[in-house]
Amino acid sequence: MKLYTVHAAPPPPPGPEGWPEPKTRAPVLVPEGFSLAATIFGPFWFAWNRLWWEALGLLVLVVAAALLLPEPLLSATTVVLHLLAGFEARDRLRARLARLGLPERGVVVADSLDTAWFRLGQQRPDLVRSLP
Repeated sequence: MKLYTVHAAPPPPPGPEGWPEPKTRAPVLVPEGFSLAATIFGPFWFAWNRLWWEALGLLVLVVAAALLLPEPLLSATTVVLHLLAGFEARDRLRARLARLGLPERGVVVADSLDTAWFRLGQQRPDLVRSLP
């Protein structure tokens, strides 16, 4: 079983009577735990998820290590930096979502992402009601 954090915008205030409901952004489900993709792809994973500062920071650290460290230390340092990226990736993604106005609104436990969406619909129908 996996934990998924649910990030959603607060509901918008209702419009005047007779007007259509204001549109809201769909919730985002972020799995908890280690990211193998961020470990393997490093700065590319961060850039793909629009975490520009994290991508730049990891890239600068890897290039600095390649330029300054001798070969035996370089391999170990690169592995440690990429492991650190894998452990921190999802937390950085959650922080980005919070900065964009999608704070954490709950947690869903499920085997897969599809099951997590189903359980979110059961637990919090107010969050998935406005999905297209």
